[in-house]
Parts: sequence; C-alpha cells; structure tokens
Amino acid sequence: MKHHSHPEIIKRLKRANGHLAGVITMMEEGRACVDLAQQLHAVEAAISSAKRELIHDHMEHCLNDGVQQGGLAASEALREFKLLAKYL
Repeated sequence: MKHHSHPEIIKRLKRANGHLAGVITMMEEGRACVDLAQQLHAVEAAISSAKRELIHDHMEHCLNDGVQQGGLAASEALREFKLLAKYL
C-alpha cells in the first residue's frame, strides 16, 4: 500500500543513498576515519528519520484510521503496533 508520505520518504532515502555512495568514495580515497565516521553518522540519521516517518505515517493512517473507520479491530491494530514498536 502506498501512503501519501512515501514520495517524500523515497526522496530522503535517495539522498541518503547518494550520501552513502559519497562515503564509499571517501573510503576508497583514504580519507580520515573521523571524517568517515561523521559522514556515516549523517547517513544513519537520515535513514533512521525516514524509517520513523514511515512508521508514524502507518500508525496514523493505517492503524488509527482503520480502527476509526471500522475496517480494523482494535485488537488487530494493537497487535500490529506491537510489531512496529520494535523498529522505533
């Protein structure tokens, strides 16, 4: 299922992917480890942010709206929320 937030999340992930490619190039060029660690931290933060946005959007639109509109039982929404919680 495609959510309204997916295009923005895809943009974030593509930027992170490009950034990661840059880090790989930096490693191949023998750049300083401190610089590499800093750049890897930025890539990690970008991916973590994209993941968080995806999960929050799913909770709001699939779980919350599903329960409110009657298409999803509260117990099923809670079960799925518990599954998602381990990725936060």
